[in-house]
Amino acid sequence: MNIPTVDLADLASSDPAATARGAAALREAFATCGLVYIRNHSVDLDALERFYQAFRAFVARPESEKRPYARPDLWYQRGWTPPNTEVAVAGGGQPDFKECYFVTPFDNDPESALTYPEIYPENVWPSDAPAFFREGFIALGQQLHAAGVALLRGSALALELPVSTFTDACEKGPHITRVLNYLPLAKEQVGTGLVWGEEHTDFNLLTLLPGGRFFDPGGASSLAPDDQSGLYLRTRPMPDAPNGHKVRGVAPKGCIIAQVGQQLEILTGGAFLATPHVITAPGVPGWSRLSSAHFIHMHSDKLLFPLRPFRTPETIRAYAPPVLAGTYGIKTLVDIGLAPQSALAKLGYRHYDRLDAMRADEKR
Repeated sequence: MNIPTVDLADLASSDPAATARGAAALREAFATCGLVYIRNHSVDLDALERFYQAFRAFVARPESEKRPYARPDLWYQRGWTPPNTEVAVAGGGQPDFKECYFVTPFDNDPESALTYPEIYPENVWPSDAPAFFREGFIALGQQLHAAGVALLRGSALALELPVSTFTDACEKGPHITRVLNYLPLAKEQVGTGLVWGEEHTDFNLLTLLPGGRFFDPGGASSLAPDDQSGLYLRTRPMPDAPNGHKVRGVAPKGCIIAQVGQQLEILTGGAFLATPHVITAPGVPGWSRLSSAHFIHMHSDKLLFPLRPFRTPETIRAYAPPVLAGTYGIKTLVDIGLAPQSALAKLGYRHYDRLDAMRADEKR
């Protein structure tokens, strides 16, 4: 299947024909595949290689040295996430075979940090981070975010909405950048059905992916060891494929990838499709893969429900009830195993204990 490529220069052009061309490609890509390839994205791919090398130096450290940067108290939204921690909602309980590191490339909004402390925490940095780890991380996140903002403006144009519709929704949101190390399979794990990342959809607004890198058993950067390794997506169901087509996502040289998240699907009443995708492991042992992603989120206080132009009885039933993006995020982080079940207590009236205390005091 041909996945469209969008040129960000077209979306920013003063030429109406160029803008229309970019918007049409984006509309086709996000409506059918939930995924688009992007050129002229301004992401520094040479700096990305340097950053990946810095991250490889970090993950090569013993677990005992990485463990202090694992922060379950922050629901792993900052710092190091150990292997076998995150579980895809539809993955049948199989943890993802990866380790990763989360940071935000922006200063937190102080009021949001008070309201949602685990979603807007401060960054957690290794005290002896490898060279270019910190600055490379921040620069990558900011560059990917800028490309994503351009795509969100283009998405509004593609759907004939006010151009700032989606960018206003994500202003001061809990945007987060992640770098991942998919672990090498042992010989006995090959062919057992173990995947690097179980099939799932992202719960944010838009995800930007600058591309992964494979490493052979000797640690050298290499092409994929076989045709079954890497990112695969599932398209919208079609008459000839009721469960969608599965398509390998390999961006053209020099391009990056953007994926629709659940928040954008909900806002558009399903006009844009959240991309089901899986990261498959090689059919040979010893290979690892590095990749990174930037997640653009709606602000946590924004209402998550189809926008008025997309409200029909069908879409209202499909996406009801309305919910705050922050509430949706907390529930999802519990579902995927990053937040504890006790976090759900944040989602309701939490002061029954006060009444219990007063009633107990009256009985003394």
